[in-house]
Amino acid sequence: MGTAAAPRRFCRCACFCSENLYVARYGLHVRFRSEQQLRQDYEPILRSRGCVSPKDFQQLLGELEQEVERRRRLGPESAARKALIASSYRPARPEVYNLLQEAALAPEFLAAAEYSASSGADLKGLLQRLETVSEEKRIYRLPVFTAPFCQALLEELEHFEQSDMPKGRPNTMNNYGVLLHELGLDEPLVTPLRERFLQPLMALLYPDCGGGWLDSHRAFVVKYAPGQDRELGCHYDNAELTLNVSLGKAFTGGALYFGDLFQVPSTLAKPLEVEHVVGQGLLHRGGQLHGARPLGTGERWNLVVWLRASAVRNRLCPMCCRKPDLVDDEGFGDGFTREEPATVDTSERPRFWSSWPAGVDMSVENPQSPLPLGFTGTGGAARRPNRIEMGEGTAAAKGL
Repeated sequence: MGTAAAPRRFCRCACFCSENLYVARYGLHVRFRSEQQLRQDYEPILRSRGCVSPKDFQQLLGELEQEVERRRRLGPESAARKALIASSYRPARPEVYNLLQEAALAPEFLAAAEYSASSGADLKGLLQRLETVSEEKRIYRLPVFTAPFCQALLEELEHFEQSDMPKGRPNTMNNYGVLLHELGLDEPLVTPLRERFLQPLMALLYPDCGGGWLDSHRAFVVKYAPGQDRELGCHYDNAELTLNVSLGKAFTGGALYFGDLFQVPSTLAKPLEVEHVVGQGLLHRGGQLHGARPLGTGERWNLVVWLRASAVRNRLCPMCCRKPDLVDDEGFGDGFTREEPATVDTSERPRFWSSWPAGVDMSVENPQSPLPLGFTGTGGAARRPNRIEMGEGTAAAKGL
């Protein structure tokens, strides 16, 4: 009699409802647990940024309380929106909901993915098949989608935006865009993109960040336009790795800028700036500090895929830099996993699921260990990063 491999349930960390709350008016991420704590931790910096009167502070307090409540309701409300969209929405371009076909992908992307999955593939060979934007920061670029697919996807996204369907915010910092799992594009588009194509690429580019063990994602499209979101403050992603693809349309400005990893606080007067190229995707580590310069003219739409490896984040939450306090969640949650009770299976030999592949040295001293920089050991907390200035604003994490 054997024991079947224990199934996994995806979760979020409890810190989601108290850490990294973004206050756009003051360009600041804060931890919020009480009014007293907020005053004690942030009153000086809030005053320096214009929160000076009792009315200002009470307005801020109300906004933070609303954001905490929004986060608490996020899972059930997102599931309800997804169900309503599935039953009532009529797509303009139904073909984008078909299972991802190679015809939608750029030849360069297909070649890089095919090489990465081949026997004997190595990093040196892969780097010959893509553009190295920054060797130091390990930022890479290559075409991902064909122009016709980008156009079809954009038309569908605009059609959905103009519909009367309910829409969730892409994340805590962007107000305009689309959550792809709510629209029904996770299963046919993003999951095969991750499993078939991105996984072998990331395994070679970022083996130390869990690139070979990506088991979930969060995908969304963000929109920048006059009168809406025009720029994005400095932050790091709630992901081990990130793919950011420019979909269009015609626009000026809006360049991305990159600093160091969030675990290495530093001041950069001139971070690395990278212009968008429609159809091409940037690959970078989730912990790489980055932001977006103000849009000049036109509209900019980007597909962002946060790639997550539970084997890494189960040991250390990138948002609070502590061992995660797991809370059951909808769908992929925030990429953390918990093992469900094992079931008895009489037809198979015993199998056991492990949170990390066999043969990988997870010691803190191992330079190839995927544990984030600053991890202090089993059950310990990493040094929480200080505020990080990049010439403007304060950097912190971008969550759901």
